[in-house]
Amino acid sequence: MNVDDFLKHDLSRRQFLGRSAQNAAGVAAGFVSLGQLPAHASANEQVNVAVIGVRGQGKQYAVELAQMQNVAVKTICDVDERVVPSVLADISAIQREPAGIERDFRNILDDDSVDAVVISTPDHWHGIMTIMACQAGKDIFLDSPVSHAVEEGRRMIEAVDHHQRVVQVATQQRSGSHFQSAIDYVQSGKLGNVHLAKAWTVHRRKPIGVKKDSHTPSGVDYEMWLGPAPQRPFNPNRFHRNWQCFWDYGSGELGHWGVHMLDIARWGLNVELPKSVASSGGTYHSQDDQQTPDTQIVTFNYPTKTIVWEHRLWSTHGIEGRSAATAFYGDRGTLIVDRGGWKVYGGDSESTSGSGELTASHLTNFVDCVRSRQQPVSTIESGHLSSTLCHLGNISYRLRRQIDLNSQATEFVGDDEANDLLSCQYRDQWQLPAIS
Repeated sequence: MNVDDFLKHDLSRRQFLGRSAQNAAGVAAGFVSLGQLPAHASANEQVNVAVIGVRGQGKQYAVELAQMQNVAVKTICDVDERVVPSVLADISAIQREPAGIERDFRNILDDDSVDAVVISTPDHWHGIMTIMACQAGKDIFLDSPVSHAVEEGRRMIEAVDHHQRVVQVATQQRSGSHFQSAIDYVQSGKLGNVHLAKAWTVHRRKPIGVKKDSHTPSGVDYEMWLGPAPQRPFNPNRFHRNWQCFWDYGSGELGHWGVHMLDIARWGLNVELPKSVASSGGTYHSQDDQQTPDTQIVTFNYPTKTIVWEHRLWSTHGIEGRSAATAFYGDRGTLIVDRGGWKVYGGDSESTSGSGELTASHLTNFVDCVRSRQQPVSTIESGHLSSTLCHLGNISYRLRRQIDLNSQATEFVGDDEANDLLSCQYRDQWQLPAIS
């Protein structure tokens, strides 16, 4: 797809920024409206939720939702029936009504009694499922990164805007009180001029090894799992969790941890898309099947600010004494924040804060917005921008060179090779739906 073809789907810069500014102001004032309440979700009635993908993070979402007042997990959906029993057992121990089971997410979208869906699938499914859910009139809690490619994210924004849906992106640190207070401190001017933010994750991840293609395990609908991704034989290394290490399905560590910490960096510096991106690294330590780098450094250059990302998946010595964090460097002090709290070093004082709860608060905010039709704390626009940083970093890495961005149109300047990587290729039976 050439630049002209995918730009015709894009929101204009003025429309995108205008709606983002309106949403930000509305969140602060508490009155942004997003269409009508779903048929079964008045301010006092039960909100029925279906969870698509219930292994790992999806299971946590299902359990947290089942514990909420006037919320019911009506259906769970997974292509692997082996992961279903434990989730059902956990939900049954909490809520009175048993949850139903589906293997095909389309049946959930056809169910008028479902008000909202949680999409906790591999990344390559996010775009298609989100647009289809919008078309079905469902509100959405969406795992991050929001998309598998930049063009997907733009099309998703169009769908959310067109169908007036509530979408909460699972950048749950935005619901953490200590992350909120850290950003307030950064933006208060107490650190002086802050021109540099660094974000990172450093840990020792177990190698995935080398595995041969094999028969699909009993109980797994592998064709549905693949969905829009290229047809390949089943391989256990490309399946549960490890899918993040392959370009067909995920975005590597940038999409796994990077989206969360870069979201905080972008929020604190109050920036959107950079002018240029340069990435270096490789798979140096893990001699196995993974395609994505175990070592990566990305520099995002803005006119007067810079964000730097680093990950090392073979080390235990983190930056600034933290394994995964974001640091803001000002000329009067440095603030470092992670999921355990934040602290200021240097300057007039050394301020600190303990940690705050994340996931339950984020889901609560989502359900509240389903009822009120207000914008949630992590909108699709915000999630798209932070996810785009991850995609841009990976495009630079895959091309092995710096890329220069026309941020007004989100395209690369005179660079057809890079522009080709802004969109995905889909199998014929699973194309990105038209916005209607």
